[in-house]
Amino acid sequence: MTFARHDPIDTLERIAKKPSWITSARGDTLEDVAFLSGAALNHLHVVLGHHAVPQALSRNRLALRAAEACVAFSGRPERAGELRDAVHLLRPGDLPGPAGEAYLAWRRATDRPVSVKALGRALPTLEPSQIGTWLDAGKGEPVTRAAMVLEAVLMEAPRAEVPALILADAALAQALGWDHLVPLLAAGVKRADLRKRGDDLRLACHRAVTASAVDAVRLAGDLARRAALLKGVAPKLRAKGAGEAVEIFLTQDAVAPGALPLPDRAARRLCDRLVDLDAVRELTGRDSFRLYGV
Repeated sequence: MTFARHDPIDTLERIAKKPSWITSARGDTLEDVAFLSGAALNHLHVVLGHHAVPQALSRNRLALRAAEACVAFSGRPERAGELRDAVHLLRPGDLPGPAGEAYLAWRRATDRPVSVKALGRALPTLEPSQIGTWLDAGKGEPVTRAAMVLEAVLMEAPRAEVPALILADAALAQALGWDHLVPLLAAGVKRADLRKRGDDLRLACHRAVTASAVDAVRLAGDLARRAALLKGVAPKLRAKGAGEAVEIFLTQDAVAPGALPLPDRAARRLCDRLVDLDAVRELTGRDSFRLYGV
């Protein structure tokens, strides 16, 4: 597929305009929902393949949403802001806590191309052989394969929602031929869905994937527009290391000034300058310990 070079964002917006029947239709049978999820995934595949979409940033933002959903499944109160703090404000020797661990697992799962080794890095408590066995439990078309992996993990470890959903999304990515895991299932399933089995679970997974794929397309379009704005103001930035800082913002959901390749004061000035230019946003609303993101 060839995209217009002169106006990539306009082209992306036309591509990202979803067919209304994907969201308006309500499939009641497994065949119906499978058709809708397939259409939604195909649409997402095309959008994520557009060069204007900051793919690493998109996956990172989806990882936050997945972690937030998993934390809610466990009955914990932490939401996006607390999860960001738990990871980005860690000091050497600090522990992120259960919610932070869930967020770290999702971030690590999306950082590198899907493989047993990469998943082992995200899920260090699991043996590589166990990860491989669970991934092999999935057969058939992509969402069915993901549902079978989800069921296999939860049958053996009923409280392992995070590993189960990560491995299910990994199986989905492998079946679709995607290099990286794209978090979709966790944000779309309901807590009660995780107790389902067989066709009931597959039905729930198809519906979850459809809803999450539509949201992911919307997110990709928004991030593409904001990334284009950030790239547009980059030439105005005079600070040494500003180019590297921009690249970090284009890959990470949230960035602390201390994570930028500049002296502390210069990093804070750069972040404030980018906020003034509307190229990044301050995410915490605090006067100190701030985090910034596209």
